[in-house]
Amino acid sequence: MHAAKRGKVRWGIMGTGWIASQFAKDLEHAGNAIKAAVGSRTAGSAEKFAAEYGFEHAYASYDELLRDAEVDIIYVATPHPVHKENVMACLEAGKAVLCEKPFTMNSRQLEQLVETARERKLFLMEGMWTRFLPTIAQARAWIAEGRIGQVRMVQADFGFRIGWEPEGRLLNPDLGGGALLDAGVYPISFASMIFGEQPQHVWSTAHIGETGVDEQFSVLLSYSDGRSASLNGAIRLNLNNEAVIYGTEGRIRLPFFLAGKEAYLHVNGQDEPGKYVDDRACIGYAFEAEEAGRCILQGRMESSTMKLDESLEIMKLMDTVRRQWGLRYKSE
Repeated sequence: MHAAKRGKVRWGIMGTGWIASQFAKDLEHAGNAIKAAVGSRTAGSAEKFAAEYGFEHAYASYDELLRDAEVDIIYVATPHPVHKENVMACLEAGKAVLCEKPFTMNSRQLEQLVETARERKLFLMEGMWTRFLPTIAQARAWIAEGRIGQVRMVQADFGFRIGWEPEGRLLNPDLGGGALLDAGVYPISFASMIFGEQPQHVWSTAHIGETGVDEQFSVLLSYSDGRSASLNGAIRLNLNNEAVIYGTEGRIRLPFFLAGKEAYLHVNGQDEPGKYVDDRACIGYAFEAEEAGRCILQGRMESSTMKLDESLEIMKLMDTVRRQWGLRYKSE
């Protein structure tokens, strides 16, 4: 039965790692979702995942998952060096796709996916789940209402300290390791969302560690009319992990902005900040899942909240930043 007729979308998940498990848990909270199938490289992994998270079918290969005619959309939860080939396989099988961030390793790869999705008239979206959180929606509403006046500056950081495991994914250049793709995509995408345009100038610096990946970085972006964003990312440093949006009449502070449940509105001249609290029961992935489902049920090829052209511009910006560092991935 077609998704629009049943009023719900049947989800498949490609991959059974940690991020796949987080997303699977949250599908319980997406009102328009059905847990249809999971595909892994081994039968044991797929069967265990399906049993634990309540999926109807478990497939011992990605190809079997793609051949399931009842699956409407696939969440690609594999490591990002293989996102391009996995998403392309989904699109060529006629499946809509929600791909975990970072979308691809570079803009050239993403251009091919976007072109294919548009040619085949299939829904495709980057899994930037932060965009769909209630706290972020509230911050955008405060800005739209003019509560902080004209937005002039954005500061956003995301960084965590991992242990020294040179062969681990995050420190392995062959696996696309480093701070930019794993951590940096969050503040960079956040600035893009707030300003609604791409920067005119980009300055950046990074510490390239012993294994050849960027362990920390800082980016300064300048936009039209003198507006700016200061962004930081790290995998060997614990950062504040908050975002602040500064306007001419006040500021908005988002503690742990990429997954947070609180937003604070500080208006100039007012002693007490306004506070928004999100009492969600889910982790937060349910909101992007519901949006993807809505788009499919309404026959839309992309989400107006996370447009493909914007995802592509963000990836181009990250390409630019890496060029400034002289950093290339093995797959390039």
